[in-house]
Amino acid sequence: MTANPDRTDFREAMAHLPAAVNILTTDGPGGRCGITVSAVCSVTDDPPTVLVCVNRSSASHDIFSGNRRVCVNVLGGRHEELAMHFAGATKVPMVERFAWDIWDPQEPVPVLRDALVNIVGTIRDRKSMGSHSVMFVEVESVRVRTGDSSLVYFNRRFHRLESQ
Repeated sequence: MTANPDRTDFREAMAHLPAAVNILTTDGPGGRCGITVSAVCSVTDDPPTVLVCVNRSSASHDIFSGNRRVCVNVLGGRHEELAMHFAGATKVPMVERFAWDIWDPQEPVPVLRDALVNIVGTIRDRKSMGSHSVMFVEVESVRVRTGDSSLVYFNRRFHRLESQ
């Protein structure tokens, strides 16, 4: 065990922490945007709240903070390419990503129609921690699809986790 781990040690440890892959989306006065994130977790069920961590140096950070309305789109196993687009790895412009016929037009924020889970809510609080903002999202609606695999990130690669 490494005493007083440095950033490299910590990042290596976190690479071995499996995490669900999500696309965090927003729309509002600050514009429409989305990013791939793995730092999402439950906080409490009363009121239903999740937290999402977003790097403050991200061009999208201030848009999420300003709009406050967000959707956590939990990705299914078939969404690896979409995760790469929203991670910025493919250089597809943001406006083009939202022009694809995969979004539910009835929702106030971009909701991926065939996501494993959609969690829509409002950022109620935000705390700075190091390079990131921890955003506390009070959940307003949830949609769950069953019978699909999940996309997880582990050891710096995407993997499908099959439902039993």
